[in-house]
Amino acid sequence: MKTLFRAAALGALIVAGASGAAMAQTAPATAAEALFRATTLNLSASGETRQRPDMATITLGVQVEAPTASEAMRQNAVRMNQVIAALKRGGVADRDIQTSGLNLNPQYVYQENLPPRLTGYQASNQVTIRVRDLTKLGQAVDASVNAGANNVGGVAFGLQNSDAAEDAARLDAVKALQAKADLYARATGYRIARLVTLSEGGGYNPPSPMPMVSMARMDKAESTPTEAGELTVRIDISATYELVK
Repeated sequence: MKTLFRAAALGALIVAGASGAAMAQTAPATAAEALFRATTLNLSASGETRQRPDMATITLGVQVEAPTASEAMRQNAVRMNQVIAALKRGGVADRDIQTSGLNLNPQYVYQENLPPRLTGYQASNQVTIRVRDLTKLGQAVDASVNAGANNVGGVAFGLQNSDAAEDAARLDAVKALQAKADLYARATGYRIARLVTLSEGGGYNPPSPMPMVSMARMDKAESTPTEAGELTVRIDISATYELVK
């Protein structure tokens, strides 16, 4: 009797387990079928706004050569301190001056069939500065070059606060997306029932200064012209809509 009872109990457990597994398999299948039966529309759109920049980033540097490493670094330090002092006198704040490169490299002359010959050392030091008053950008460049900077990177214009520009681009993107969804729905004989998903990409990415170029000292009578132009702030969005007849 005990053996029969155990066999019957085990059989009941097997049946119950098989029934539970069958239910577990049918539930996801039903959800998947429901999703498959829904008619959806996947779209993407973008919005842009143009904004006048209110700041600029530029890289300035000093590069010198000397017979010894210590002399190269000493000469470089003297001239770089003059450049930084000139920038501060021109209104660039301490927080807007950041060292971005410091290098010391041996210089060799290479001749065929001869070992390289050491001729001296080259020391370079670069600072990246932010100019928050664009009317003083040309003056800042002139002052730094006249103080001893002989490498100047390309100017990168930017925005101190891009929130308003990004929000305007978002509104433009949503309008474009909604118009596109309405058009597709009408063209296919459907109407939009609801917005299922919405995702965003893109946004404002501050540009980086271009590689540095060598410059000679400028005549004090000259002034470097700068034109800020406009920046484009772009937002990309994509969405899924459910359509019904």
